[in-house]
Amino acid sequence: MSILGGIKKLGIAALLFCAVLPCSGQQLELMPWPAHIVRQQGSLALDGTPRIELTGGDERVHRALKRFILQLSVQTGVPFDRSFGKPPQGPLFVIQCSGPGLKVQALGEDESYHLSVRQSGIKLTAPSPLGIMYGLQTLLQLVQASPSGWVIPDVEIDDAPRLPWRGLMIDVCRHFVPLPVLERNIDGMAAVKLNVLHLHLSDDQGFRIQSRKYPRLTEYASDGLYYTQTQIRQLIAYAGDRGIRVVPEFDLPGHAVSWLVTYPQLSSGPAPAGLIRSEHDTLRPPLDPTNPQTYKIINQVFGEMEELFPDAYFHIGGDEVDPKYWNHDPKIQAWMRAHNISNAHDLQTYFTLRVQKIVAQHGKHMEGWDEILDGKLPKDSLIQSWRGSDSLANSARLGYKTVLSAGYYLDLMHSAADHYAVDPLGGPSASLTPAEQANIIGGEACEWTEYATPEILDNRLWPRLGAIAERLWSPATVTDVDSMYSRLAVLNRNLQWLGLQQQISTRTMLGRIAGDDMPISLLVTLAQAVEPVKDYNRETTQVYNAEQPLNRLVDAIPPESSLAREVNALAKRALLDPSARPDLREWFTRWSKNDAQIEPYLPNSILRVRLIPLSQQLAALGNLGLAALDDIQTGHPIAPEKKQKELDMLKSIAAPQAEMFIVVTPSVRCLIEAQPVP
Repeated sequence: MSILGGIKKLGIAALLFCAVLPCSGQQLELMPWPAHIVRQQGSLALDGTPRIELTGGDERVHRALKRFILQLSVQTGVPFDRSFGKPPQGPLFVIQCSGPGLKVQALGEDESYHLSVRQSGIKLTAPSPLGIMYGLQTLLQLVQASPSGWVIPDVEIDDAPRLPWRGLMIDVCRHFVPLPVLERNIDGMAAVKLNVLHLHLSDDQGFRIQSRKYPRLTEYASDGLYYTQTQIRQLIAYAGDRGIRVVPEFDLPGHAVSWLVTYPQLSSGPAPAGLIRSEHDTLRPPLDPTNPQTYKIINQVFGEMEELFPDAYFHIGGDEVDPKYWNHDPKIQAWMRAHNISNAHDLQTYFTLRVQKIVAQHGKHMEGWDEILDGKLPKDSLIQSWRGSDSLANSARLGYKTVLSAGYYLDLMHSAADHYAVDPLGGPSASLTPAEQANIIGGEACEWTEYATPEILDNRLWPRLGAIAERLWSPATVTDVDSMYSRLAVLNRNLQWLGLQQQISTRTMLGRIAGDDMPISLLVTLAQAVEPVKDYNRETTQVYNAEQPLNRLVDAIPPESSLAREVNALAKRALLDPSARPDLREWFTRWSKNDAQIEPYLPNSILRVRLIPLSQQLAALGNLGLAALDDIQTGHPIAPEKKQKELDMLKSIAAPQAEMFIVVTPSVRCLIEAQPVP
């Protein structure tokens, strides 16, 4: 069956997310891949609800087992979670947990586990509840359908993470993220063994958590969108039950407009009149580090928040402080001269050291972005590197614990393969001594929400976050990209059983764009061939604006097109394998014809009118591909002038339109470049 024919049978929904879904029946589609795994002959039949024998553990293990049985039922469609008053009749499942674990989950806890599946039953052992929870996630990923029913392959797994800090940062300031959205993504994090949720809770766009000591922070700086302290406790408990720590961030002394609209006396220079609504709002002074009131308020707010969040780490931000406000403020400059502080960097270090004492006073370790790095900081400070791997290596060399975020910015729309290639212990860190490398404790994906609303947040995180999770958990030798994508496709499907919305939101948003007057299949053909522009290129034509809806095609599509990857690979095969050319021709024909069919509908909606040039480009690409295939089929050389003209056309077709670009152009480029010239 041709790829096109197969996709027609799969339907529109499948078109959007996977060109060819890997068959998992004979494979182990685990993500992250375990540290050590041996596949045995045979499998265990799930012929009833497992008979669980538990030794040790704590209440987290009991609740994890209940979730496991429930998830097993959802995943298989078999009511394992209901015994109707009868004792379980299924296979024996022996669980042994050596200890109850720490009362408050902490960095460095033993997360290892051993899982053995035999036809006679299952045995899961771990030194802590964390290992039991991770082993249960692996077990869920092993469940497969067989001709005779649901089975689990016989395996022997010894597993432990390579790095202890495996996190996700979510910015809830630029677009507020309601609690249920966070909770379902915590479920996704647990499925891939991530263990830190970093919440970016204050910024120029809002202060997103209730302060009882300083209620004006949420009354005047949140637009009414914030978490109550009761909700935060609920979230922390929800995450902790799934082996995930919650680390709060309050970004200072820059990114502090939400503090300054409430307490203008803390501002360096004129205080902003309101929260930042758009990138066009340019008045963003930092806090005044020379004002004693600054530290009084920080001390009281941080004390309240540090009591609320039980984790040992407390993030103070520290990034992107604009020095011009300090440099041009006469009062601040006079204070700096009186205290022998010569420049803005040293002034920020002074501020950071004072805030560190406040954080330590409340029993926490300070964490901050890599701008805070300075040898004067206490060595228990944690540095989060976002500006590049050099700052990661420098932090480790200076003796600081550090985590990598550079290369893991999900909001920049890079591919899973791009993220997968980034290793905290690679690059400059590879030349560090073993003792210095030990200071690199992990990594953290980041999702800044200038262009992500709750409706599309899942789409921006998943499934690419699974590739980052594997890089942080699995051995460094696990690098096969094709295997990663195969398993990522299965993860993407399975996350639906946890309630993740990345596929549903895309379908829903495409339906909104198509409306009632347009066949959605025409929009799908366009959607599957494009991706959002990368890095910060969206800002060149559409700057962040809190009031602007994010409801267009660029917002609906996934950051990475699975179909493009398949078709581009198909074109390479077609150069050497003539049997692949009919499938490729079907795609080119589809693109060539789509514009004429969709064109009458595009001008009729504000959500579609900007797609006109993009649709025309895709048709031109289809025509160019058909011509290139014809030339290859004849085997005759083409004139150099014609070849160059076609390559120039291809370059024009690849130009961004409506904050998107066509990502199937390589399928045509490789054909044109392969054509001989006289």
